[in-house]
Amino acid sequence: MHLPDFKVAKTTTKSDYKKVNYQLDKKYQNYFANKKCYLKTYGCQMNEHDSENIKGILEELGFTFTDNYEKADLILLNTCSIRENAHNKAFGMLGRIKHLKSSKPNLIVGICGCMAQEEVVVNTIMEKYRFINFVIGTHNFYDLPNVLIKSVKEHKLQVEVYSREQDLFEHVPVDRASKIKAYVNIIYGCDKFCTYCIVPYTRGRQRSRAKEDILDEVRKLKEEGYKEVTLLGQNVNAYGKDLYKDYSLAELLEDVAKTGIDRIRFMTSHPWDFTDKMIEVIAKYDNIMPSIHLPVQSGSNRVLKLMGRRYTKEQYLTLYHKMKETIPNCTISTDIIVGFPTETEEDFKETLDLVKACKYDNAFSFIYSKRVGTPAAKLKDDITKEEKENRLYTLNDELNRYFLLNNQKLVGKKVKVLVEGLSPKKRGEYYGYTDTNKLINFTSEEDVVGKIVSVVVTEAKTWSLDGKISE
Repeated sequence: MHLPDFKVAKTTTKSDYKKVNYQLDKKYQNYFANKKCYLKTYGCQMNEHDSENIKGILEELGFTFTDNYEKADLILLNTCSIRENAHNKAFGMLGRIKHLKSSKPNLIVGICGCMAQEEVVVNTIMEKYRFINFVIGTHNFYDLPNVLIKSVKEHKLQVEVYSREQDLFEHVPVDRASKIKAYVNIIYGCDKFCTYCIVPYTRGRQRSRAKEDILDEVRKLKEEGYKEVTLLGQNVNAYGKDLYKDYSLAELLEDVAKTGIDRIRFMTSHPWDFTDKMIEVIAKYDNIMPSIHLPVQSGSNRVLKLMGRRYTKEQYLTLYHKMKETIPNCTISTDIIVGFPTETEEDFKETLDLVKACKYDNAFSFIYSKRVGTPAAKLKDDITKEEKENRLYTLNDELNRYFLLNNQKLVGKKVKVLVEGLSPKKRGEYYGYTDTNKLINFTSEEDVVGKIVSVVVTEAKTWSLDGKISE
């Protein structure tokens, strides 16, 4: 049994990790034949891609998948810890599972993902949720077959959570959610240690994959007919810093572009590591999409310093305008936190002023969520819940105004759309995303799923567009 330890997770000493090719022990092949799994994923794109790998691993063990947890033989929750709301959702699901397990004693229940890396969560599970069969962390989810089978054989809770990074596994089985778009991990972990963020403790230090492995994966996806890849990392801009002397995300983006795959995206970026060379490469290649997610978090320099963000709003705005001036048709989205401890009304006003200056095309806005173990958790939270909610409402009103204004500029224009499928809300219509990552629903008499087509925008809404296929 290995329990998470934040004191160990906080250490910044680089781990000695090696690249290992994943391979399932042959004796476990189809070990769970005819068994069904319900896999629930919470959180970000990294978690979504982890679940694609988890599905691949479980399929080798013989599992098939169900959308009805009551019919499952295994329920596995892949969790998120970035905000309290994610915690509450996972524990709420565990409450429902507890009742189910009383009538299905052979039901296997597991927890993985970022919540599994938190001491407070694992302690709670060991005290109040003893019906769970196993807990496995982010650093060793590749060991899922061994932990799962051990929990079944020994009939007791298994906790295998390492607080430091383990080896970096390649060739892990994957069952991708889409046949059109694919996630490709390029770097794991983060070294920034923003004061409010728990990611460095749950995902570990920065560890870059070898460029050869990334490029091989992209080429294979292109051969399989994929149209778009999203290069993933907690901070993709730091790619290569731990592995190479003269090879960074700029060089990787250029090499991925040269594979000829139709569309390339990347996320998430930290402004501190966004270089001029990256901007030049994005502007140079048509298949690198001109849509950039650039979290700012706050428009107040005082708050940014408390957050440990390592840039000022002036530096952020310089970078923002450089992108807008250099990259044709560039759109920028962001993340913003309101109600950070000690945030004053003047601090919040500065955030609104920055939003007015940037006129973002999209944004994710949140009320500050205290994360146990982070430096910000020790700050005095002197803002009332009502005030935090009022600030969020005010911010969203301002953001939404620019979302709509930017979308309205596209009415009557042709946009290139990667078509993902039939619209789930509008019968007979297709949906897809423009190169600038805007959702559009449109009509077409032909089946265009999986194709990149020209669409004329006919109507603009706050969060989406309507259109018709161009003749």
